[in-house]
Amino acid sequence: MTTNTTIAALASIELFAGLSKKELAAIDRLMTPIDIKAGKEVIKEGTAGREAFIIVEGTASVWRDGKLIASVGKGAVLGEVALLANRSRTATVQAETAMTVEVLNRREFEQLLDQSPAITRKLLVASAKRVHQLEPSMLS
Repeated sequence: MTTNTTIAALASIELFAGLSKKELAAIDRLMTPIDIKAGKEVIKEGTAGREAFIIVEGTASVWRDGKLIASVGKGAVLGEVALLANRSRTATVQAETAMTVEVLNRREFEQLLDQSPAITRKLLVASAKRVHQLEPSMLS
């Protein structure tokens, strides 16, 4: 994927909406694209969160305690809650189709948060929404 294509893809993600091209380019430089085969487990519930994923292409299923809780696709951000809270993964994610994801490891993720208060605020809001979707009673 070219840099311009990746920047356009990032701009279409709610988490990064409203960021400048310069900010999006900074994010792009920190990310590593990875292709994932259909059926592969991307995240395992209960394990340490060492990276966050953004789905560029494909779909994945999200499982919690062995129950399907969501199907997600292009633009979904996965694993950021574990990185933000330095906690174990709250769900298992499995590729339903072949996927392309952009990966931010913990060091890159923390660098991104430290360098951009705007991104940090947006990520915190998106994470709070995600927690509310998973556990509505926690944010009532």
